Amino acid sequence: MPRRTVAKLATVTAVVASSVLAVAPSAHADLVTYCIGTGGAVTVPNDLYVPAGESCALTGTTITGNVSVAAGGNLVVTGGTVSGEVRVAADGYLDATDTTIGGQVVLAAGGYGTFLKDARTGNVTVRPKGAATIDSFLFVEGSTIVGTVNAGAGEVRLDRGTQVERNLSTTGTYYTDVHDSFVDGTLSVLNSATGSVVCGSAVRGQATFAGNLGAVQLGPNGTLDSCASGGYWGRDVSITNTTGGVTVDDNIIDGKLALTSNNPVAQVAGNNRIRGGVTGDQAGAGTSRMARAAAVADREDAGEQRAEARRTSAVQEAVAAGAAGL
Repeated sequence: MPRRTVAKLATVTAVVASSVLAVAPSAHADLVTYCIGTGGAVTVPNDLYVPAGESCALTGTTITGNVSVAAGGNLVVTGGTVSGEVRVAADGYLDATDTTIGGQVVLAAGGYGTFLKDARTGNVTVRPKGAATIDSFLFVEGSTIVGTVNAGAGEVRLDRGTQVERNLSTTGTYYTDVHDSFVDGTLSVLNSATGSVVCGSAVRGQATFAGNLGAVQLGPNGTLDSCASGGYWGRDVSITNTTGGVTVDDNIIDGKLALTSNNPVAQVAGNNRIRGGVTGDQAGAGTSRMARAAAVADREDAGEQRAEARRTSAVQEAVAAGAAGL
């Protein structure tokens, strides 16, 4: 057989073999490593895949490629590193603590949720729910997002010193709350079903709240939360077409505060420092602290319970499956 033909056949054989290995449901593959069970401080030299309905719990693991969590799958990572992106399918769950993700994090429509604690990631996206039956959540604590947050569904809460280095934008969420956090770009909260709370936080860019139900509360003494302090706003703040009440208390706004078509009329406390003035309809607000609404307490407690329940069951399933053989 001519040398050129032999070389060609060898190349074809190698390609076919690599393709088969990439999709075979074994622990190791040339292009994808499957993870069912637990893994430790090893390096995965390629992409990682959590199969549908399975759980993977990793501690101190380095993944040099991308990560995919299939429908109904769970990935719990502690003290890990992912060089690429993480994509989570419908009913999938990502739980990352003390972990660096070099690329973006994307939760698909109907994804169960994403919990980030003391983590660092690229852009974070929560897809709109669409026809899915599961309401997603995005809970972020003490983490740095090197990029944007864009959420189109479910519960969204940033807390405990979280930093967003670009913009935070949500549309059609159940609620969007920002506590003790920093947004270096713009903040936009549109059409939230139960409103938005921003307390003890700083937003460098323009802020827009529009079409929200269940109130918008900037600072303490509102109907939604008993938070301790207001915030800093580097540009204009606009609050329009809000039902359920608007309260603005103990804030510094370097731009103007624009209030339009809110029902009831917005309450603006005298302790705000608004350098650009206030336009639109407003009423004075008292200084007595209002009780936190039970509905909002319930929504946050329920969210914490959802995350804790999924995390606990995922780790238990991974331990029961044994070592993943990474």
